Amino acid sequence: MSVKYQTSNDISFEDFKAQILFDYKIALTSRECSLLGRREVLTGKAKFGIFGDGKELPQLAMARAFKDGDFRSGYYRDQTFMMAIGELTAKDFFHGLYATTDLEKEPMSAGRQMGGHFGTYSLNEDGSWKDLTKQKNSSPDISPTAGQMPRLLGLAQASKIYRHVEGIKSAKFSHDGNEVAWGTIGNASTSEGHFFETINAAGVLQVPMIVSVWDDEYGISVPAKYQTTKEDISKILEGFKREKDSPGYEILKVKGWDYTALIHTYENASDMAREEHVPIIIHVVELTQPQGHSTSGSHERYKSEARLEWEREHDCNKRFREWILANNITEEDTLAEMEKSIKREVRAAKKEAWEEFLAPHREAKRALISLMDQAANHSPNKAFITKVKNDLIAIEEPLKKDVASKGRKALRYLLGESTPQKQALLQWVNQFLQECEPKFSSHLYSELPQNALTVPEIKPTYSDKSEKVDGRIVLRDNFDQIFGNYPEALIFGEDSGAIGDVNQGLEGLQSKYGELRIADTGIREATIIGQGIGLALRGLRPIAEIQYLDYLMYGLQTLSDDLSTLLYRTVGKQKAPLIVRTRGHRLEGIWHSGSQMGALVHLLRGMYILVPRNMTKAAGFYNTLLKSDEPALVVESLNGYRLKEPLPNNLGEFCTPIGVVETVKEGTDITLVSYGSTLRIVMEVAQELKEVGIDAEVIDAQTLLPFDRRQDVLQSVKKTNRLLVIDEDVPGGCAAYLMQEIVEKQGGYQYLDSPPQTLTARAHRPAYASDGDYFSKPNAEDIFEKVYDIMHETNPADFPKLR
Repeated sequence: MSVKYQTSNDISFEDFKAQILFDYKIALTSRECSLLGRREVLTGKAKFGIFGDGKELPQLAMARAFKDGDFRSGYYRDQTFMMAIGELTAKDFFHGLYATTDLEKEPMSAGRQMGGHFGTYSLNEDGSWKDLTKQKNSSPDISPTAGQMPRLLGLAQASKIYRHVEGIKSAKFSHDGNEVAWGTIGNASTSEGHFFETINAAGVLQVPMIVSVWDDEYGISVPAKYQTTKEDISKILEGFKREKDSPGYEILKVKGWDYTALIHTYENASDMAREEHVPIIIHVVELTQPQGHSTSGSHERYKSEARLEWEREHDCNKRFREWILANNITEEDTLAEMEKSIKREVRAAKKEAWEEFLAPHREAKRALISLMDQAANHSPNKAFITKVKNDLIAIEEPLKKDVASKGRKALRYLLGESTPQKQALLQWVNQFLQECEPKFSSHLYSELPQNALTVPEIKPTYSDKSEKVDGRIVLRDNFDQIFGNYPEALIFGEDSGAIGDVNQGLEGLQSKYGELRIADTGIREATIIGQGIGLALRGLRPIAEIQYLDYLMYGLQTLSDDLSTLLYRTVGKQKAPLIVRTRGHRLEGIWHSGSQMGALVHLLRGMYILVPRNMTKAAGFYNTLLKSDEPALVVESLNGYRLKEPLPNNLGEFCTPIGVVETVKEGTDITLVSYGSTLRIVMEVAQELKEVGIDAEVIDAQTLLPFDRRQDVLQSVKKTNRLLVIDEDVPGGCAAYLMQEIVEKQGGYQYLDSPPQTLTARAHRPAYASDGDYFSKPNAEDIFEKVYDIMHETNPADFPKLR
């Protein structure tokens, strides 16, 4: 049944009745999916489930007001909404629950995310943008509570940018900024900092954002009195309300079982947000949770009988049914038949989904059993192989892991044999693993031909008249070219606008390009990152500036859980090419000189991490990234803005390649690998080492993710046979990562005559002032003596002990 939603102003009574019955059918379908979904988990067919039962009616009202071009940023209970906008069927729901790895059958994430996480497709097969204004859009959900809020801010801000910034090609992304970003969140999760930071930021920016708070008065087992001051989020947000001469929020409150009130509330909110670009909070109260929080427990353990009885009476589907009958929309018999029919349909969808999920596994099981049987019949270890085969036969509903595990175990009993039957089994197991692996690991980075790694290097060029300037001038003038060449590019952060960032790398650009493109923000790193994600999801090219590397920690959860996983968890169906700009390394003090590179390398897989040694290299990275469409973090060297560099005459054009190291000094005795500000110290020491007869080769890593795709470091190690990695991160951090890349992944261990070593900062944060830096991080003498000691161990006669 398909019904085109119409507003109450232009609808006939017959159409009105059809819409109501359509809504009731969706509500029933969603509820039956929730009920059967829980049973599937409890019977072991699925691992875990969180469902949207009890929240059906407000989601239907939200779907009525949701228009083409709009975006949703929600959480894992919005299945009714997705069904209402036509993006989720009952069979899709069960495929999500079973974690089917076929994207055609499980269109949300091909089993990469738990069921209940919903996204739509923003990209064509070639990676180009679909026309987002002609479809209803959902950004892909994440599980961390309130984690959906920062990106919501950017999704809403995009409408403001498209409405007010001239020159952007907006045809596929916006109709004059009329799109609304819709957020959903549970009442308990409004306790999270991300919620309050986003609410404050949206109030300042005045963007078309509507946040629905589904309030069932609990957060798992913890009641609202322990969650929220006054037990009422809309009450404590009253200070955000807009007044005649003071921008702010519209705050609306509505009962979650009152169908007509919900419809009118959402229609009015939609109109206000679209026309006035005002943020709105809809606090939906008196909701229920019929099955409790999740499949991991029962709400009867923590709710009183009186509360449970109240929930039964105020169940929104029950109250909706009563309202339909009271208003003579249809007859009891019609509803009863509809209810029976939907139960049958959902059960059939469940059965079909389970059979479709199992079919390829059963086929693989049959093929493997046959091959194991043949191999066993030609092996002296027949009894052992037969045991493995029979164990597989006993698994009536096999998973991929069952098939893979049994096939690999069978091969253990064929060691040393070379029969054709063994080779057939071996080939089948290898092929099976090869086919399965990408289903769980593809699209961590772009797999399209035009990905960032394919952007060719373009070297900076200089004329005879090229002057040496402060490094910040190279950055500033390159950014000027970027904003002139890319109308969709914008940058924002603390002090980025009026003063042109704390190091004047954006000096004067706000007056040239306007306050919306070169913008100041509040002190709120999580939502600076969120702005960038949301803007990038809607076709813009944002650069989110985090003032110092240490402050990136405030936004790390959003970077790690949302941005860096986005391409992976949508299997390449959405992209957010956000560039995060920050600065760090070698400043003075515990909180302004941390080097969390090891943590970032581990937490931000899915992003590029770029560590240029000077501002020309940094500018080249920005140029490269804007020619591609992938997210990256660029860490500029904080103590390099005032160092002199020649000013290139091809600003905006030269490109620093990603994943390519640079040999900045050739040598024969030892390979020294470093990056960023520390590399400059290494270069100074390399000249000093020549005075004692040590010729060091110095390599700038330049990019940490990915590192050295051409394996140039390996070629250096083949020549020098010695390796030292120097890094200002803590022991076991980024230097350990680089060591593994070189010694293990590249195979450098084969060519070493001395143990590979690292030289890092101390385990503590750097103490204050210049002495703190000297005694906390690798200094020139540390590096000199470490290299000398390695050479002393190799040749003590030529290099007697230093100290």
